[in-house]
Amino acid sequence: MLGGVEIPHSKGLLGHSDADALAHAIIDALLGAVADGDIGQHFPDRDPQWKDADSMVLLAATVERLREAGWRIVNIDSTVLAEAPKLRPYIDTMRERLAAAMGIDVGCVSVKAKTNEGMDAVGNREGIAVQAVALVER
Repeated sequence: MLGGVEIPHSKGLLGHSDADALAHAIIDALLGAVADGDIGQHFPDRDPQWKDADSMVLLAATVERLREAGWRIVNIDSTVLAEAPKLRPYIDTMRERLAAAMGIDVGCVSVKAKTNEGMDAVGNREGIAVQAVALVER
């Protein structure tokens, strides 16, 4: 699961929830933009209610938390670092699902995919990494 999209591959991501690393990075970017902790503080992996949770639900709850505090998402920029699988065929659907979960226009959500050119754990296909930046305003 990545960006709310199930991506077929021989390897998967492990986590307490559905392990959607892209959604989790966006949640952290949103919480960080308003200095409101991080995903582990709001959805701790020691809490059984979040076991196998849908990250799109966690993202929507985070956005609602920001809205209640008077914040509005301007845009999201994210980059997935992975050697495989190739993500280009899934990016448009990821953007649509992420935008829907956040209640914003798809034009405000950027998802890019890059490889690490064989360097480090990501390059050795031992995992993926995601970077996300959120711009919010009151």
